[in-house]
Amino acid sequence: MEIFRVNYTPVIDKVQQNSFNKNIYFRQNNQQDKFQLASPVRFFDENVIKDQIKYNPEIKNILNANKIPLKLNMTELKNLMTDHCADTQNTACAIVSNLPAALKQKVNIKDLKDASMLHDFGKVLIPAEILNKKDRLTPEEHRIMDLHSELGYQLLKNTGVNNEVLNMVRYHHNNIQNSDFIPDINLQILNLADKYSALTEKRVYKEAYSPQKALTIIYADVKRGEVHPFLFNALVKAVNNNSISQNVNKC
Repeated sequence: MEIFRVNYTPVIDKVQQNSFNKNIYFRQNNQQDKFQLASPVRFFDENVIKDQIKYNPEIKNILNANKIPLKLNMTELKNLMTDHCADTQNTACAIVSNLPAALKQKVNIKDLKDASMLHDFGKVLIPAEILNKKDRLTPEEHRIMDLHSELGYQLLKNTGVNNEVLNMVRYHHNNIQNSDFIPDINLQILNLADKYSALTEKRVYKEAYSPQKALTIIYADVKRGEVHPFLFNALVKAVNNNSISQNVNKC
């Protein structure tokens, strides 16, 4: 039996028409490609971000009110996508994999994975001198840094991302004061994965903490009632069985 074969020809950059006189776009931007994957990675594109700024005046209002220049930090955003955001997604998946079955059923895997990849998206508008400052941030710089959650929400709110993911992006630092949002298990897992990832990564202002030191710091959050013990236990199991690095897109 002959194996079905496909003759490959290089993709061209021009717009063509099919037999129904409909345009077919190849290697164009995200708005033109109708066959693109649904991965949140599609938003990490300079043209997409510029379009969202153009059509959402609230973004410029936030920047102007806080005297932040409108400048896209694409290098930082791409680094986040491949490093911290990917690691947060892997950690979140590892936590889910080690949850009791009854809790695991309450997790929306797709929303959690999408939010893990997008949670720091707003940092593309945070000045590089704040993001990469080696010394301790001043209170004003902390306030500017904290705006990345709201900026990420505003950048994504008109892109078709669902409300559950948008809320996780907006409230992933538990900044839910004066809102009607109630954090669910998905947001709690994201918060925990984000913190563990940040602690165990090397940053310009600190060395990477060991997994044991990171868990010790997070355990203090458990004792304060800020992290659910079941989620913490799942993280501990993930660390002990070394499943975080092995959970890429497997949850």
